[in-house]
Amino acid sequence: MPGEIDLDRRLIQIDGEDAKPFLQNLVTNNVEKLANGLVYSALLTPQGKFLADFFMVPFGRTLLLDVHEKLADRTLNRLSLYKMRANVQFEILSEQVCRGIVNPPPGAFADPRHPSLGWRVYGTAECGTDQADWNAIRVAHCIPESCTELIPDSTYILEAGFDRLNGVDFTKGCYVGQEVTARMRHKTKLRKGLATVEINGSARTGDPIWANGREVGKIFTISGKLAIAFLRFDRLGDLELSAGDARVSLLPTTDSN
Repeated sequence: MPGEIDLDRRLIQIDGEDAKPFLQNLVTNNVEKLANGLVYSALLTPQGKFLADFFMVPFGRTLLLDVHEKLADRTLNRLSLYKMRANVQFEILSEQVCRGIVNPPPGAFADPRHPSLGWRVYGTAECGTDQADWNAIRVAHCIPESCTELIPDSTYILEAGFDRLNGVDFTKGCYVGQEVTARMRHKTKLRKGLATVEINGSARTGDPIWANGREVGKIFTISGKLAIAFLRFDRLGDLELSAGDARVSLLPTTDSN
């Protein structure tokens, strides 16, 4: 089988007759889209800041959350906090997550964030050893990763491109953090956010980005001459950018569709 095991993921099963309406009131995307496959979504704080991102997965009569292992416990704790009298049950499963770029096996789902990210499949007994350069793909298309560019209690999802990555539904109604997200959407232009940049010279992850002696951003994931950076767009103007011993150039962000 093509693909590889995604070792950084954990699966949380959500069962019970209230599972879908329970999640619908909490997450950034529309649970009803599960009828079409994976749904990329997030949990936010009431102040609209990122808590965790995950794929919602149709799984027989239940559904799963495919979440980064570093965020699994906090996701489960937050769901339990909101449970109250809802008829829902949570369980962390041991099934593995496989992902790949080409030749999707039976039962695989397309990654909804971007076509270049291929497919994901759940609960299979075998997974191949083909390894894609996932960081190169992420950087080329400015796709943030949990706990790298997506920082709990800090990141705002629209600054991370969730609208471009099919991670938020603006018509589904209320969810936790929805008011802040909606206000940000209606701004004429985001003042800061993630972008792909080109690096000419020597720079490292974590280096600040400068413009005319003023700090305007930070380098995150680097792949070759490209990197994902967080930038203050309102401070850039036409100024020359630098990081470490490198010149930095802002590149246009590709659409997910």
